[in-house]
Amino acid sequence: MCNFELAELRTNRLMQMNALEELRNEAYTNSLIQKEKTKNLHDKILKLKTRWDGPFVVKQVFPHGAIKLISREGTLFKVNGNRVKTYEEGIPKEEGLEEGLHLEEITET
Repeated sequence: MCNFELAELRTNRLMQMNALEELRNEAYTNSLIQKEKTKNLHDKILKLKTRWDGPFVVKQVFPHGAIKLISREGTLFKVNGNRVKTYEEGIPKEEGLEEGLHLEEITET
């Protein structure tokens, strides 16, 4: 009698473990699908720019190093501050002024 109950309990436990494994696999698949949908939506909204040419006007500098730029056409977009290079052509050089622009100095002020 005891062996019969143990066999039944073992079978029952294996069925529960299989059902749990199926739920886990289904949840994993659903999370992958949702992640892909979110990525596609984000890419559609963001409209990634692979190349951008300047000159641009710096609109805002954020504390974490990002910079908001304005293009000639008037479009705004954020970029990593490390990717921005100073544009000096056409700027009159005056004696006594420090050359270059350091992002660390801008973010501190």
